[in-house]
Amino acid sequence: MNLYLVAVLPPEPVLGQVWALKQEVHVRTGSRNAVRLPPHITLIPPTRQPNEFEAEAAAALEEFARSRSAITVGLRNFSWFGKRTLFVQVVNAEPLLELHAALQAWCAHRLPTIQPENRPFTPHMTLATRDLPPSEVPKLQQEFNQREYAATFEIKALQLFRHSGQQWEKIGEFTLN
Repeated sequence: MNLYLVAVLPPEPVLGQVWALKQEVHVRTGSRNAVRLPPHITLIPPTRQPNEFEAEAAAALEEFARSRSAITVGLRNFSWFGKRTLFVQVVNAEPLLELHAALQAWCAHRLPTIQPENRPFTPHMTLATRDLPPSEVPKLQQEFNQREYAATFEIKALQLFRHSGQQWEKIGEFTLN
């Protein structure tokens, strides 16, 4: 059994900008979880699947991607999920919400071993999660509440990742039509 997820990656320069923010938080706090994966927006959260899932997922995602067009999304400033996860907010998210809903419906039919999500989809790019030292959170909250960041980019592909036991590795990319 392996752990998989489906995400979208921003192109440069956004990829480098958000990666620098992730590294900044990592260096300041020692938080490591978020730097094990490049900046991304998760569409299908981690799911444990048998080895044969990989080929099935690749075929299904390739077919899905061919049926969808590229979309544009924006990023603006920062927010938190509780006191454990710092992220860049996605704005103008309607096309991404539609892509996510379509992918969920597609997976229900083509990849039924993926469990449907039981919480609302909140598109975001994580900077730090779960392993933030509690003593660092108030300082980070104060600072990132005052910082500004904005970017717009086109999503042209979906990426399939597999966890190696140490970090996430991209094992497939599926270009949107």
